[in-house]
Amino acid sequence: MHTDKHRLKSELRAHIRSRLEKISPAVRAVESIELRERLQAQIPSAHTILFFAPRPDELDIWPMLEMSLALGSNCALPFFDAEKNTYGAKLLKNPATDIGIGKFGVREPAATCDQIALTKFDLVLVPGMAFDLHGNRLGRGQGYYDRLLAKTSGITCGVAYDFQLLENIPAENHDAKVNFIFTPSRCVRRKT
Repeated sequence: MHTDKHRLKSELRAHIRSRLEKISPAVRAVESIELRERLQAQIPSAHTILFFAPRPDELDIWPMLEMSLALGSNCALPFFDAEKNTYGAKLLKNPATDIGIGKFGVREPAATCDQIALTKFDLVLVPGMAFDLHGNRLGRGQGYYDRLLAKTSGITCGVAYDFQLLENIPAENHDAKVNFIFTPSRCVRRKT
């Protein structure tokens, strides 16, 4: 059973990756704007937010980070802690100067940024390959984000294209769940 879920997860990742590769920059730009508008309308009161740095194939939430900083919110990004082989979070003050490239080629806070406890967040925005209606998340297969989410506080919101929101995805006990999933066209609260 365990290996069946791993196989199903790998197949689903490959399928989603193939669909992501076909999204044009123009479609990504339009759908990113729609997603940010939906997020901003639903979560205006969050004061301490854990963002993620979107990869080129993910919806672009970066302008929302910059706007939240300008409005006085505490904004953080995950960073890889090589000593602990896990992720933590650091606060950003100025994205133009506080960013470096991390372990997986993803933007991360610079070493000079102040670390923040994972229990201090009101809101956590979560990337994923796919989500389902029960709040399950399919990550990229390393388990780093599951371990990060297990330690965070606040409302967790998956961020995905519409086609990445599925009825059900294979999930295991260690897979983290999210409270909501935001897509360009809708917001779904996790079924309990």
